[in-house]
Amino acid sequence: MSNWKQVATLEDIPSLGSRVIKSAQGDIALFRTAENEVFALLDKCPHKGGHLSQGIVFGKKVACPMHNWHIQLEDGNAVAPDVGCARNFPVKLEGGAVYIELT
Repeated sequence: MSNWKQVATLEDIPSLGSRVIKSAQGDIALFRTAENEVFALLDKCPHKGGHLSQGIVFGKKVACPMHNWHIQLEDGNAVAPDVGCARNFPVKLEGGAVYIELT
């Protein structure tokens, strides 16, 4: 059963930046690319738990501010040679509203 929840508007998330929302699963970082795509990851790097929301967004990746691990925004996987995965959440945009699916 899907559970889509409106959590922000596109304008709430800075271009090449992020916004953190609170959820029962923990803090979730919403990321916005230069192309206005939005992705959602648990705000915790798989390496040492750094806040991904404080990292630099480039392309469809974010660089963790603690040790510069690059995390793919589409699936939360670390870029090789690093290994690990941040939990990701499905996102959809409808009329400027940002929805994530919480299960």
